[in-house]
Amino acid sequence: MKKLAGRDFEDLLQCAIPVFERLLPEPHNNHVMKLLFRIAEWHGLAKLRMHTEATLARLEQVTTNLGHLMRDFRDKTCAKFNTTELAREVEARNRRNARKKSTKAPNQSRKVKTLNLLTYKFHALGDYVRAIRMFGTTDSFSTQLVCAGPHVYASQVHQSPNSSLGRNCASRCETLV
Repeated sequence: MKKLAGRDFEDLLQCAIPVFERLLPEPHNNHVMKLLFRIAEWHGLAKLRMHTEATLARLEQVTTNLGHLMRDFRDKTCAKFNTTELAREVEARNRRNARKKSTKAPNQSRKVKTLNLLTYKFHALGDYVRAIRMFGTTDSFSTQLVCAGPHVYASQVHQSPNSSLGRNCASRCETLV
């Protein structure tokens, strides 16, 4: 399950509640079930193509509740379980260190992993309702590069402005208009 797209996470979310049910002992099972339900509710509200003041108010409530549930999950459930890197993550870290010609000997010990809520993605959830009010629903706009054309790969988009993609982009956009 590498390199998942947004639609893949949506599919996983739809199947998650029955899969995770009774997987952990109580009260952790209850925390996980509430969290998964609230995430699914938030996603359903956020994905609506038409909002009213009532749906936006509900999305704000659900967002606040989701933040509380996530912090409770981190503090109460995650704290009770020792989570470490997978063997393949240790191997990847050792390969990266070897490529850097690190003087350190390969470290076979697994690092402790914790849930990090100090990320932009989590922080940005609080701005979602305001963004919908300002710009409309997320189906009404796209972040896709328009002038690149279908033959341009994502790796080419980040090239310098002096690359052939950067030089030709403006002229291709002008011919499309």
